Amino acid sequence: MFYKTLLLILFLFTTHTGESFAEKNKTMEIKSSAFQNGGMIPSKYTCDGEDISPPLSWNGVPAETQSLALVSDDPDAPVGVWVHWVIYNIPPSETGLSENIPKENILLNGAEQGINDFKTIGYGGPCPPGGTHRYFFKLYALDIKPNLDAGATKKQLFKKMKGHIIGQAKLYGKYKR
Repeated sequence: MFYKTLLLILFLFTTHTGESFAEKNKTMEIKSSAFQNGGMIPSKYTCDGEDISPPLSWNGVPAETQSLALVSDDPDAPVGVWVHWVIYNIPPSETGLSENIPKENILLNGAEQGINDFKTIGYGGPCPPGGTHRYFFKLYALDIKPNLDAGATKKQLFKKMKGHIIGQAKLYGKYKR
């Protein structure tokens, strides 16, 4: 009986809204042309290379998104989670970030960059003191445009994002010196 009721609800939902349950709940994806999910990050994007941000692309952003935010961090750092990049107020129409995003407070598209744990604006690449570390690139779709000045921290951004995340995606790469 339960399954029949569930199927009826799904049928009515699909018929009434004109879109299927799967279409309505499409998940976001994020990827990079520089490395595979779970793969090694090329040294070009680290402190041992050019220390520039990798190219990122995404899809599946919910239609009601007002802005996107991206945080990159290393949960394997000896001092705890180390923040490598904070960028927010990315227009929802954007489908990615190109390689080598300028280390400026406000970008041409209106996106704002926060301060990382290196105490600089923009991207700071992997630079592990030893061993293989994981570096996560987490993209968030928000139903607001956070009211933050450029230079905000991850903690400040997450405080503003609380209760406003309507979609998210994650990519990670590894690096060993």
